[in-house]
Amino acid sequence: MSLATDDGTDVSNTGAGNRSVDSPHRNGTLVVGLIISAVVLVLAAIASLAVGSRAIDPATVLQSLFSYDDENPLHLMVMELRVPRTLLGIIVGAALAVCGGLIQAFTRNPLADPGILGVNAGASFAVTFAVGVLGLTTPGAYVPFALAGAFVLTMLVYILGSFGASGATPMKLTLAGVALGAAFTGFTTAIVLRDHSTLQVMRFWGVGSIGGRTLDQLTWAVPLIVTGLLIGLLCARSLNALALGDDLAQALGARVRVTRVLVIIAVTLLAGTSVAAAGPIAFVGLMIPHIVRWFTGPDQRWVLAYSMLIGPSFLLFADIIGRVVLPNGEMRVGIVTALLGAPILIVLVRRKWVSGL
Repeated sequence: MSLATDDGTDVSNTGAGNRSVDSPHRNGTLVVGLIISAVVLVLAAIASLAVGSRAIDPATVLQSLFSYDDENPLHLMVMELRVPRTLLGIIVGAALAVCGGLIQAFTRNPLADPGILGVNAGASFAVTFAVGVLGLTTPGAYVPFALAGAFVLTMLVYILGSFGASGATPMKLTLAGVALGAAFTGFTTAIVLRDHSTLQVMRFWGVGSIGGRTLDQLTWAVPLIVTGLLIGLLCARSLNALALGDDLAQALGARVRVTRVLVIIAVTLLAGTSVAAAGPIAFVGLMIPHIVRWFTGPDQRWVLAYSMLIGPSFLLFADIIGRVVLPNGEMRVGIVTALLGAPILIVLVRRKWVSGL
């Protein structure tokens, strides 16, 4: 947590219960870490363009990007198949990671994420309703429904978790999210099972995948996710104050209600658009903020900035593994993130100083 004292010194909570002064050396180290994270993301994007059922050397990849030849089959493979997939992985990875960080800070619960709080379940139910009841088939048509479902579930979880004299505690928010998420997952399953054509559409989408997308489908996803990321980053300083409690946050000048509204809007945009574009992908929003807090501490300004770079790298590498791990075909990225995320998260949560907010 970062607070300014009377003399202008920035005081931070290290996450282990101690307080230390942010020094120029530490800030410089974190800036260098951001640069390294950006370089890793670039390398992950290049690998995503080069690796697949047919390996393409990096020189050909760069040539297809800057000297495109529509008669070259390798250039066509890169531009028509792998570029949209890579771009979607970048924006969805950033959205899920930042969304997880926002929800964890908002609820003051290090185990919160869009899945545990039921946000993904609400978006998934709305998309399934659009497909199974209204007959919509294009991903772009899912967006309003996914956003509406994410927003409604976020509000319901917060309202139910706010009942009682203690208000919206992390435990009550988590219980409300798990309960509503389970209920809406049941509704989703009921819609899917009642119609075979809906089952065929949703069985692949429901696993979570960034493959099979086109550049045209990114035109609606990118603006919504970028807007959500910007809103989330603007809330970072206020979230630092909210971690101290509402009363102290107001005393420090934070606009608590405005911050909560903005965070809900950001979470709705990020989770709803991600689910509409790629399906529900687990563990990214839960795990990446944990990893980030390992070396940044609980300051949300650094947590969200790092999450925005490390989340896409993790998702792209998971997608690459899914392409090559099977002898025939590929494993959906949603399955790979779950297989990779579960053991990593178990290791992380066993170290209390890593998981603290």
